[in-house]
Amino acid sequence: MLLLNLIVAGVLVSICFAVHFAGLVGLSALIRKRGDTHVNLSTVAGQGVAIFFILISLFALHSIEIWIFTFAYLALDIFPDVETAVYYSTTTFTTVGYGDVVVDKGWRMLGAAESVIGFLLLGWSTAFLVSVSARVRSFEARIEQLDDD
Repeated sequence: MLLLNLIVAGVLVSICFAVHFAGLVGLSALIRKRGDTHVNLSTVAGQGVAIFFILISLFALHSIEIWIFTFAYLALDIFPDVETAVYYSTTTFTTVGYGDVVVDKGWRMLGAAESVIGFLLLGWSTAFLVSVSARVRSFEARIEQLDDD
């Protein structure tokens, strides 16, 4: 059973990494393409809109990744219904892990793998958000410098 756990976990982790990577690359491309032209980053409101868009996009990415594990739990018949599966997946992915819903002993490694990938992807998203925020601030600084000249 351990080998099956590791294989399933490896596949799901790889899919989640690919989804996250593609999502961040797509967001980066969108920011570069549209950032300076469609949102006025020199205003607090414009910066707020840009950051809000990034936050919503990151939330959507994490939701997709949680649902990937949810569908796997359902396909493997680990949980009896969608509500329990998505609840377990969410608390595990975010490493909250209340412990009120647990997987059968045979699938514990899959839950552990979801915790690890969730922790890594949340950290990656945090780094991305900090990077975007720094770019927004640097754009604001360039505007202020032009105004001073």
